[in-house]
Amino acid sequence: MTTRFFSLVGAAILGSAITFGGVKLLHLDGGSNNNNTKSTFAVPSVLTNFSGTSGAAPDFTTTAEAVMPMVVHIKATEGVVTASRSPRQQQPQQRGGSPFDFFFGDPFGNDDNPFGGGQGFGQSEPKVGSGSGVVISADGYIVTNNHVVADADKLDVTMYNNQTYTAKVIGTDPSTDLALIKIEAKDLPFMQLANSDNSKVGEWVLAVGNPFNLTSTVTAGIISAKGRNIHIIEDKSALESFIQTDAAINPGNSGGALVDMKGNLVGINSAIATPTGTYAGYGFAVPANLVKKVIDDLLDFGVVQRGFLGVLIQDVDGELAKKYNLNVSQGVYVDSLLAEGSAINSGLKEGDVIVKVDGAGVKSSPELQEKIGRHRPGDKVIVTVDRRGSLSDVSITLKNKKGNTDVVKKDEAKLTDVLGAEFEALDAKMLKKYGVENGVQVKTLSQSGKLARYTDMQEGFIITAIDRQAVKTVADVEKALSGKNGGVLIEGVYPGYSNKYYYGFGM
Repeated sequence: MTTRFFSLVGAAILGSAITFGGVKLLHLDGGSNNNNTKSTFAVPSVLTNFSGTSGAAPDFTTTAEAVMPMVVHIKATEGVVTASRSPRQQQPQQRGGSPFDFFFGDPFGNDDNPFGGGQGFGQSEPKVGSGSGVVISADGYIVTNNHVVADADKLDVTMYNNQTYTAKVIGTDPSTDLALIKIEAKDLPFMQLANSDNSKVGEWVLAVGNPFNLTSTVTAGIISAKGRNIHIIEDKSALESFIQTDAAINPGNSGGALVDMKGNLVGINSAIATPTGTYAGYGFAVPANLVKKVIDDLLDFGVVQRGFLGVLIQDVDGELAKKYNLNVSQGVYVDSLLAEGSAINSGLKEGDVIVKVDGAGVKSSPELQEKIGRHRPGDKVIVTVDRRGSLSDVSITLKNKKGNTDVVKKDEAKLTDVLGAEFEALDAKMLKKYGVENGVQVKTLSQSGKLARYTDMQEGFIITAIDRQAVKTVADVEKALSGKNGGVLIEGVYPGYSNKYYYGFGM
C-alpha cells in the first residue's frame, strides 16, 4: 500500500515558481552579498506557553506570533521565452517522471507549450508561481526552495506587514532543492536555525507559509519520522533525508518554515505525498543542519561544495542481515567501493556495515548521506563500521564527484545545474566515426535541468553548434552559455543518424 501510494503521486512537490502553470489550477496571485548572514544562528530562542509535563493542551500562540513575521510570500515570474522544436519529434511527446508535471500538468500552463511540442518557434506568455521563504538575517537573506525560484526572471517578496521587495538569487542547490535569495532591507526579524539532529519523533512543530496564496498560514502537527528518502529530487546527486511531519502543508508552502516550540527553524518545507494533490498528512522538510551547510557554501563559494564517500550502499534490515549473516539489523551495508572514490584506499571494506559517522549513530542510507553531505571535499570523517561483529573506526578524506578535493567553481557548477547535463569532448577517431568535423557529446542528462525539461534531447546527442557558432570543446559550450540571457539554439546530430537536429530553450 505504501509503495503504491508514493508511486501514484510521485510525492508531489509543493506549489512553486517552476510550476508556473499552477496559476490555472490554484488561482495563485502575487503579492549586496553580505556575509552577515552567519550571525543568524545566534538569535535568542522564543519560548512558548507549552509544557510537555503539564497535561494541558499545547498553546501555540506565542510561537506563531513570533515566527509569522519571519516567513515571506514569494511571487516568481518568468518572461516570454522563444524556443524551437526538434524536427525528429513529429507529435507532442509526453515526458514522464516529473512531480511538477504530475501535480500541475504542463509546467507552463499552455496546451501549445513550445518546449513540449509544436513545430517551428513559439512563444509563451509570462507565467507566475507562488511559494514561501524564511528570513535568516536582519539584512535580507532568505532561504527557500530551488524549485520556487528556478527559471524565474523576477522575484517579488512580500513581508508579513505587506511591504514588498524585489529579490535577487544568491545561489541555488538542486541536489537539496534549496536556494538563497536576498532583498535590500535592514533590521528585519529573522529566524534562528535549530540543531535538527536533536529533533525527536513525536515533537510538536508548526508549519508556516502561504498555501494556496493564503498568506501567513500556521498549522500544527508533530514530527512523524526522520531521514526519509522519497525520491522526489530529480538530480543525479540528489540528497534526501527529509523530516516528515503531519502538520498540514499544501501547494504554496514550498520554502516555508517548519519550526519547533521555541520558534527555531527545524526545516524548510519542500514536498508532500498525496493521492489528491493536497494535504494528506505526509509533509517533508529539509533538515536545518543541512540547510545551514548549503547556506554557508553559497555565501562562501557561490556554489555548494559536497564531499562523497564513494561507495554503493543499501539499508540493513532483517532480510539482509540474514542473507549476509550480519551481527546487526540496522545500519548501512557497503556493497562496493568506487574506483576513484574517497573510500577506496581508506580501509573501508565491502561487507562492512556503517553504524556511525563522527560518533553519531546511522541507521539508514538517507541518514548516512545527510551526514556526509554536510561536509566539503577535503574534510576528514570517522566512519564506524561493524565488521563481522567487531567495531572499527575508519578515517576517510572526502572527495568531490570528480574524484579530487578541489573547490568546484561557481560558473562551472551553475552551468551544469541549469542545463542538467554533463558533456564530453570527442577525439578525432570518434568525430570520424560519427561523421562530424567537430562536436561535444551530451554524456548525461538530469530531469531537473533545462535540456531535459524543455526539449526532447536525449543522452548521446552531439552538439556541433550553439547559436550558429561551432562547438569543439566543453569549454566552447561553457563560453557560449555562461552569462547567456535569452533564447538559445543548439544544433547537432545523433550517432548513427545523418539528419541534423535543433533544440531551442531559454536561459
